[in-house]
Amino acid sequence: MTELELVIASSPTDAGIGCWDLHTGAEHLRHRSCSSPSHGLVCVGGRFLASSQLCASKSSSGSILYWSWNKPQVEVKSFPAEPINPLVCNNEGTYMAGGGASGDIYLWQVATGKLLKKWHAHYRAVTCLKFNDDQSLLISGSEDGSVRVWSLIMVFDDLLRDKARQPYEYSFSEHSLKVTDVVTGYGGANAIVVSASEDRTCKVWSLSRGKLLRNIVFPSVIDAIALDPGEDVFYAGGRDGKIYIAAVNAVADSNSNYGLHILGFLSEQSKAITCLALTTDGGLLISGSEDGMVRVWNTKDHNIARIFRHAKGPVNNIVVVRQPSLLSTSGSVSSQVPSVKRHGASLPPPLEKYANSADDNDYMAVIGPRFNHDRSVEASYISVQTLNNQILELQRQGSSAAAQMEIEKLKLDRGRSIQMIQQWEKKYQNLHQFCVTELLDGEPAGNAV
Repeated sequence: MTELELVIASSPTDAGIGCWDLHTGAEHLRHRSCSSPSHGLVCVGGRFLASSQLCASKSSSGSILYWSWNKPQVEVKSFPAEPINPLVCNNEGTYMAGGGASGDIYLWQVATGKLLKKWHAHYRAVTCLKFNDDQSLLISGSEDGSVRVWSLIMVFDDLLRDKARQPYEYSFSEHSLKVTDVVTGYGGANAIVVSASEDRTCKVWSLSRGKLLRNIVFPSVIDAIALDPGEDVFYAGGRDGKIYIAAVNAVADSNSNYGLHILGFLSEQSKAITCLALTTDGGLLISGSEDGMVRVWNTKDHNIARIFRHAKGPVNNIVVVRQPSLLSTSGSVSSQVPSVKRHGASLPPPLEKYANSADDNDYMAVIGPRFNHDRSVEASYISVQTLNNQILELQRQGSSAAAQMEIEKLKLDRGRSIQMIQQWEKKYQNLHQFCVTELLDGEPAGNAV
């Protein structure tokens, strides 16, 4: 059975959440009552949708809403201590992090709604959050122009944090204005991070070295970026309506009209590009813009393959979800979808507003062990297994949510394995093409000799 891919889009206006089949173009259930900020829409472990909500400028509180796949209306409402802008969850959907207007970051356990940790991360509002591929690090961007890398094990381990000179792994402060987007590559602690800012630059960072690798200046402010799975290029959506193609490793022609390291652009004269997403194989690029349209681009020929109309207002979030059994062949939500409610449980409870100090010892013991050795880079990246202990704890308590999380975890592990194979295949094809080109270009000169 072909695995279905869904394009999910939301808007800062109350236009709901649109959902389309990426390959057939069929529109599915439209979820209501959603006014999401940028980076405020997530699919939680493939099980349900969650979104933080825009509030009136004078409001001191915000909300986070849950929708199940088969109902258009909001099913669960949470009210955090402050307005939450970006929202992100780990691959398994066991943990959710939110960035506050105050600069604080909140980390919740999804199955119980517990607020596990809150810490002051930035001087100004958090604008974007991203887990790295092995879920051991959380990368945050802010209105203060900084990009910070947080080790989750150190966030929860007081001993490690006390020994450290600072609470974060790295703080990249080379951006001069608000950070608008952050993406990470593959490789855990050895991955690259690409950040975009209102200062019209995108910067490529090394997580292993903690250094800036490349600075690219664009003709326009960049609000969205998407990294190709092969990590040779990334796409940058500008406020001028263009999607620039920038080189991560290669250097563009020195007389390029676009700028150093910029290889070209995709454009249909739309309004500002607000969000970007790539399919797993990198073959399709999905863009959302202020004109309310969602465009699907073929990354090989740079042509538009499909267009979805979301609403009259702008689109500011795009999520691509792979769900093999999410929808029935008739296009409606399948009755065979393993709904949490059909298993005798409801969607997860609302997220806690404040941490329950009486329960601190319980979850601290589960999140991570204490370490007696000195802090090192290697020690700070081992939080994946310690976080997975939370699932085991729920299983010991007889939680049906834990069983569901374990199933989703196995599915995601399989998906990541397939994804890794596809990436290596693409790298091999690129290397093969490069070698063939070099041989053909060099053949006339060799014959002349």
